[in-house]
Amino acid sequence: MKFLRNLLAAIIGCLIAFGILFFMFFLLTALLGSAGDEVVVKENSVLQISFTEPIYDYQGGNADDPFAALFEQGQGLDKILHAISVAKNDDKIKGISLTQGFLMSGLAQTQEIRNALQDFKTEGKFVYAYADYYGQQDYYLASVADKVFVNPQGLMDFKGLASEVLYYKKLQEKTGLKMEVIRHGKYKSAVEPFLADEMSAENRTQLKELLTSVWDAMLVDIADSRKLSVSELNTIADTLGGRTAKMAVANGLLDGVLYLDEYENTIKETLGIAKDKKVNYVELGDYIKSANNKNKPKGSNKIAVIYAQGEIMYGDGSKEIIGQGNMQEALKKVREDDAIKAVVMRVNSPGGSSLVSDMIWREVELTKAKKPVVVSFGNVAASGGYYIAAGANKIFAEPTTITGSIGVFGTIPNIHEFTNEIGINAEQVGTNANSVDYSVFEPMTEQFRNQVLESIEETYDTFLDRVATGRGMSKDEVNDIAQGRVWSGIDAQKIGLVDELGNLEDAIAAAAELAELKEFGIKKYPKFKSEFEQMMEGLSGAKVKLGEQIIKEELGADNYMRLKEIKAFTEKRGIQARLPYDLNIK
Repeated sequence: MKFLRNLLAAIIGCLIAFGILFFMFFLLTALLGSAGDEVVVKENSVLQISFTEPIYDYQGGNADDPFAALFEQGQGLDKILHAISVAKNDDKIKGISLTQGFLMSGLAQTQEIRNALQDFKTEGKFVYAYADYYGQQDYYLASVADKVFVNPQGLMDFKGLASEVLYYKKLQEKTGLKMEVIRHGKYKSAVEPFLADEMSAENRTQLKELLTSVWDAMLVDIADSRKLSVSELNTIADTLGGRTAKMAVANGLLDGVLYLDEYENTIKETLGIAKDKKVNYVELGDYIKSANNKNKPKGSNKIAVIYAQGEIMYGDGSKEIIGQGNMQEALKKVREDDAIKAVVMRVNSPGGSSLVSDMIWREVELTKAKKPVVVSFGNVAASGGYYIAAGANKIFAEPTTITGSIGVFGTIPNIHEFTNEIGINAEQVGTNANSVDYSVFEPMTEQFRNQVLESIEETYDTFLDRVATGRGMSKDEVNDIAQGRVWSGIDAQKIGLVDELGNLEDAIAAAAELAELKEFGIKKYPKFKSEFEQMMEGLSGAKVKLGEQIIKEELGADNYMRLKEIKAFTEKRGIQARLPYDLNIK
């Protein structure tokens, strides 16, 4: 028996060893293959752009890392914009073909890409767009093109923006599973779904005004590109005048209906090549590699660009989470580096932990005492995302940026009614009057609620103070525009929360001006662990990702996102300075 057990262990050990060797052989082969691939841009080429992966402001890895192509998911906005900029002055690139699927980016990111394409056209080069289906955000990007085409049987969505919020009060009453919530701010509707069955008037007002402001900003850009008025575009949206391909063409939203081969022939005609010849396409991913070290600003003096993207949570952080660990490390490095003369912080965050937000704010203050700090807002810079930026010398936002949400809340799960119904009773014993402060199995006491409320009021007051000091306003003035309300970038500038409308490049230019720099290089922070490094640190992560993928496929993308929202709220710890709800604008 012992012999068989040892034999079985030996066989299993050999199989594991062979598996590891096979994996390493596959990995080495892939790396050698990718290392040998050189991007060759031929004469009369077209840059092929198709966004099929999520877009992050910043990937944070090493561009020369051979593991990146194998393990990294998503695309970096910084690299996309740089590639388009290089292509603008590349004599071999004659134009861009934008063939879209479903954009996985925020509106501010989309606007930045759109502006880059608009700038690309200033060199007399063409941009053509083609799709089988245009969602509203997809069309917003495509509308910058000289010619916009769609499949003859394709569809288009152009009806105005909307957002949906789910409410859970009755679900809590029926199940006995509830969230105890304490908040400050009449607009702090992140917790409203747990308190009511329907949307409050205040929440409806801010949502309506936010969506209208963002929609108007999109229409201004579309109107300019399509030679239509904003009024005409709103009429088309109200009458669903783009609901079919033919109607979209007739109303000026599109230039024509073509099959893909006909679209290819249009590009060939523009390039002056025969229909039986192939177009020299260069994929964006390949061109990014080619453009990586071209046309980058250089100089012994540097401007540091620090990316803060994702929800704010306690810990080291990653490319999807802002933690105090990597942010404190990055800010300390840049303020102690004498070669770095100014700092730009790119914020793309709905907020999160108020504690971590204040820790990062403090690091920004320490950095600002030594060198200028300018902030660039991305898709969203709300609540904690605004908190960490409030003290900067200057703040830029895109017109479509969602910002503000100056307010705080706390959420605490309670299952007393549920456990009582199924026969579970919890008894507590403590040594002092307040040693047993709260149990999810018991109703929340007024004393404990008041303690939490006291902390929230103190945090809110501190938040007001940070903004008032940073923006040169009184606390009363900040309070009038705070209360958890969200604003578009356009409206945020009007009320003083933002200095100027502009993108990351505008923020860098402002930082250079404050530091009195004419020539400078760029250093990016922080450096995130690659997907490969994370995988090697814990192979269990592969199981987690596989499980998430299975659940997503079974529930569908929309239902899966709803599940993640509910789960995220149940996992909140401490007082939150966070965007009211996860806005899914469509």
